[in-house]
Amino acid sequence: MRTILMKFLTMLRRFCLPEMLQFHDMIKSKVYVYTVVVCLIAIFGTELICASPGNCLAAKIAPAEFKYFLERRLNIKDTDISALSPYIYYHSVISSFYEKCDFKPLWTIDTGLTPQAEQLVHSIEEAELDGLISEDYHLSQIKTLIDDFKEALLQRQSFDLEKQVDLDILLTDAFLLFSSHLLTGRVVPGSVDSTWLFFNPPTDIASILNSNAYSNGIESFLEGLRPVHSAYYRLRNALQHYSYIQKKGGWPSIPPGSSLKIGDVHDRIDKIRKRLIVTEDIDPHKHSFKPTEFDESLMKGVQQFQVRHGIEPDGVVGLSTLIAMNVPVEDRIRQIELNLERWRWIPRDLGSRYILVNIADYSLAVVENQATVLEMRVVVGKAYRRTPVFSEKMKYLVLNPFWTIPVKIAIEDKLPIIRKNPLYLTQHHIKVFGNWGEDAPEINPVTIDWYRVTSTNFPYRLRQDPGPSNALGRIKFMFPNKFSVYLHDTPQRGLFKRASRDFSSGCIRIEKPVELAKYLLQNDPQWSSQKIKETIESGVATVIRIKDPIPVHLLYWTAWVTETGTVHFGTDIYDRDPPLSRAIKAKLKDTFHYIPADNLPDLRATN
Repeated sequence: MRTILMKFLTMLRRFCLPEMLQFHDMIKSKVYVYTVVVCLIAIFGTELICASPGNCLAAKIAPAEFKYFLERRLNIKDTDISALSPYIYYHSVISSFYEKCDFKPLWTIDTGLTPQAEQLVHSIEEAELDGLISEDYHLSQIKTLIDDFKEALLQRQSFDLEKQVDLDILLTDAFLLFSSHLLTGRVVPGSVDSTWLFFNPPTDIASILNSNAYSNGIESFLEGLRPVHSAYYRLRNALQHYSYIQKKGGWPSIPPGSSLKIGDVHDRIDKIRKRLIVTEDIDPHKHSFKPTEFDESLMKGVQQFQVRHGIEPDGVVGLSTLIAMNVPVEDRIRQIELNLERWRWIPRDLGSRYILVNIADYSLAVVENQATVLEMRVVVGKAYRRTPVFSEKMKYLVLNPFWTIPVKIAIEDKLPIIRKNPLYLTQHHIKVFGNWGEDAPEINPVTIDWYRVTSTNFPYRLRQDPGPSNALGRIKFMFPNKFSVYLHDTPQRGLFKRASRDFSSGCIRIEKPVELAKYLLQNDPQWSSQKIKETIESGVATVIRIKDPIPVHLLYWTAWVTETGTVHFGTDIYDRDPPLSRAIKAKLKDTFHYIPADNLPDLRATN
């Protein structure tokens, strides 16, 4: 009670009764304090608070009062947190920052909100455009306090000092969280995928506050935190487009039935056409058509849809195509959001030139000065032998390589074959060595009882000689890494014709090895195209150092947009989307934790 009355006297002193100052200082007795206040309220009522028009703005809060309410707010226990008193994530950062600023408000002034505060709220309201969640950033609570703040100003009343401090703290916390999520993502990559090892390091987000870099414009500042890659913005535009489709009602569901192809006539065909019109795979204004007839224009539309969804483009609406067509628009939106998050994990600088592999798209692109100069199909790891996500520099390549067969593959794949066919090793030019030492003796495979060899008793090293049947083909490209993953040629050329190409044991087989070798060696006068060809034909294993090592980025996107603006959805071959989706849907407070990185907090959620 006494605290409340003392607060009231403080307001009287500040706003309406300057003449009370001396009187207040004279009062020493609790009885006098209570009596005076009660009498003032009884005589003048609450209108006393706004007796003077010149004092009807927001209070200019004193540093001591700001500090008092700041400490009180930050010391709220989790059990006391309510919808009106949300969880504060950056306790230590906020406390130390305001202390450096002599406990002055950052976002509120005597006349209301700063322009930066208005911009921040507007940016948070549009967080969904980046696939983020506005409510993660205290939006409802902030808007409630702002409405109260503005209403107090409109009514020429004072705004509660505690609420003013709470508003300022929430805006600061929201700014830090939103900045952190735009810069490095909402979710920690390793928490949802242990094989994702290519990501932005945790950022010292507190330095953003201290730098005051945001003072001239919050929106432009936040824009600078987003990924710089054009692919991110293309995907962001796709999110807006599919959100618009959702608002218009999505697309029709197509009933199950037998496969449909060109020349067929069926009632389901009309729904297929309407489905493809929604996603612009068909332009209804270019061709006249009969609703129930499967004509050439529909076949081309189906083929375009199939290409965009990683399906063999045969123009036939079979089971796999039907399933893809019936995926709800909400699921496609979520898929786009997940891949926007993956882009936020990726470092801003990929290099002026680099090799980029999208594992889920089975594709490789060589990028130079932001332009793609070489593209090809690839074969990636099977679901149980996944190709990892990481980045390293390619330092050399090998023409006519030997293939030293990894122990896991030798035991799990080769040993059963050898037991069935004792001549398998000889037929495929695979030599057996007694151990893994450099001077290990070569052993005649027919002298080994392969049925006595087991997974726990396999001392041998198997090495395949260079040649046309070598599993690595004629060239391998090396970017040394802890996974022993590399790019290489393959004698199984037919695999590149398939739509789904997850057949390897983790390494990446490439469609155009010679073209890639020529590109990498184009500035090396010792290695002309002719010399590369002659060396390959010689069959001699040859190591070539790359004078300017090039970064290789192995990444994983299940939704992307081409440079021409075509939206693609790939198959989630490694089931990486569901755990990421769960992590993003989870309440931030339930998943939030710190990951030390140079003693800096990583404010991202974990699954």
